[in-house]
Amino acid sequence: MSYKSLYHFIQKLDIENELIRIKEFVNPELEITEIVDRISKSPGGGKALLFENTGTKFPVLINAMGSEKRICMSLGVDKLDDISEEIENIFNDLTGAKTNIFDKLKLLPRLSSISSWMPKIVSGKGKCQDIIYNDPDLNLLPILKCWPEDGGPFVTLPMVITKDPNTGIRNVGMYRMQVIERNLTGMHWHKHKVGARHFEEYKKLGKKMPIAVALGGDPAYTYAATAPVPDNVDEFLLAGFLRKQKVQLVKCITQDIEVPADADIIIEGYVDPEEDFIWEGPFGDHTGFYSLADWYPKFHVTCITHKKDAVYPATIVGVPPMEDAWIGKATERIFLAPIRLALLPEIMDYDLPFEGVAHNIAIIKIHKTYPGQAFKVMNALWGAGQMMFNKIMIVVDQDIDIHDYKMLIQLIYKNVDPQNDLHFISGPMDVLDHSASKFTYGSKMGIDATNKFNEELDENENKSIQIPANIDLDELKRQFPEITDWNLMRDQGIMIISIKKESKQQVEETIKRISEQSTLNSVKFVVLVDDRVDVRDLNMITWIGSGNIDPKRDSMIFKSSKNSNSKIFIDATKKTLKKDDFKREWPNIVVSDDETIIKIDKKWGALGLGDFIKSPSLKYRKLNINKGATAKD
Repeated sequence: MSYKSLYHFIQKLDIENELIRIKEFVNPELEITEIVDRISKSPGGGKALLFENTGTKFPVLINAMGSEKRICMSLGVDKLDDISEEIENIFNDLTGAKTNIFDKLKLLPRLSSISSWMPKIVSGKGKCQDIIYNDPDLNLLPILKCWPEDGGPFVTLPMVITKDPNTGIRNVGMYRMQVIERNLTGMHWHKHKVGARHFEEYKKLGKKMPIAVALGGDPAYTYAATAPVPDNVDEFLLAGFLRKQKVQLVKCITQDIEVPADADIIIEGYVDPEEDFIWEGPFGDHTGFYSLADWYPKFHVTCITHKKDAVYPATIVGVPPMEDAWIGKATERIFLAPIRLALLPEIMDYDLPFEGVAHNIAIIKIHKTYPGQAFKVMNALWGAGQMMFNKIMIVVDQDIDIHDYKMLIQLIYKNVDPQNDLHFISGPMDVLDHSASKFTYGSKMGIDATNKFNEELDENENKSIQIPANIDLDELKRQFPEITDWNLMRDQGIMIISIKKESKQQVEETIKRISEQSTLNSVKFVVLVDDRVDVRDLNMITWIGSGNIDPKRDSMIFKSSKNSNSKIFIDATKKTLKKDDFKREWPNIVVSDDETIIKIDKKWGALGLGDFIKSPSLKYRKLNINKGATAKD
């Protein structure tokens, strides 16, 4: 279904008991974030929140897509897989064999539907231009400062609309925008993004780049701005398909570019490629770590317009899970069909765990028919769109429930021989990845957990070794005083070790000595983390572990012997210049400050939020040894 406005969606959330209205004043600086962090990490994602008293005339809607039910409501479906199934049906209708004129005529209604989703430019002004500010001041808007070490307030849910100056093809991306002055922001587009490519084309032409930023409207618009559609495909076409109604666009007031007529707020402006960049950040990011400050283009605001009843939409990101996890889940389900139809027909399903923050972990289910197929799938996916940022890819057979993580871990223990079934390559990494030795370039690890054909088997692999019933962990601790805690997961053949790290050499020596422990011969996977990490919190281990490693650099593999499985040791500790000769800055984990936590604790009862929820930051702040966005040695 389509929503006539963001307020229409809010009304639907009200009807479905999916919204809490907060009438008390809550400060957009830090306080809204602290409340939302508690709610969004509640079971199932909590409720959407409408902050009606923000110190401006605009209420703030947040966590609106932060659950399975609400992301489905946003996109007008009962379940996310419905969209992928529709894409597959359309593809089959259009590409199937047509044997006679009647088969061809049956396509006409389908073609008519597709044409009805194309965005359309209409004349006149839109509702988004009810109110016009030709002397724009971003302080009119309740723009959030999310986390204590953020460089300032950030627009966090913008649809940034640009055009290729040579072809006129539109792109809608989501790039955070730090407010620098009343009419100036940073424009944080990464080097891999289409907006950055458009910028380079304007730079070649020596022209200013017109940009419009839309906020609100039908939530399908917002989702489409995040979606990894192929280059040169208009995101507003995807939005039209999702809402089953074309997006109507109107011309901006001061820039030669079009925006959704029914959006809530429009920020018009330009980037001048001839200008020096501006220092932007830090920002508490969706990885759960701060993305550190860097140089990005200046966005000059020339006009702000909005609807009479405009709502300011926002989101926060940080330690998962948050609202963005559910937006990512929509992408996972929607794009299954395109991946299978256009790239790899053997793919049956895939899963991106929340703790993998979209790009660190991918689990792929395939219909395997020949040896080496799992590695073929890995290489193909690492070359496909935003999957190039994936760091750890696990491939399993078609009869596995990839959403049952406990079963998956047991399967990996059963099917994976570390010395033969792991695949390492190097390639591009996400700009936000902090663990690679080089910026945006590092390694990836593929794990072949499929059942093996004879050609793939190693005759020397041991599969019968079992972990002894009794292991004296206290004795092991006495042998390894640098180790602060252990978690031996017997059924999965995994050991998690926390270590008081002094140097890279110390870690490597500890790994070598542990590998020689005969009581641990059956263990296949050993993960080392810093001493502040809870080795029994598997969600934390998955998030920290996948975020902190460059897989090839941080892995040590020991071959099997007559009495021992092959093993992989993964160093998921923090890397520093002093201890590891790691030359990049390492970011701190995103947490609230004590003052904000105490403020929200005190006012919780007056906000109508239900039972008290303690701050998630209390759990994670122990992982930082210092204040600030950058971790110290």
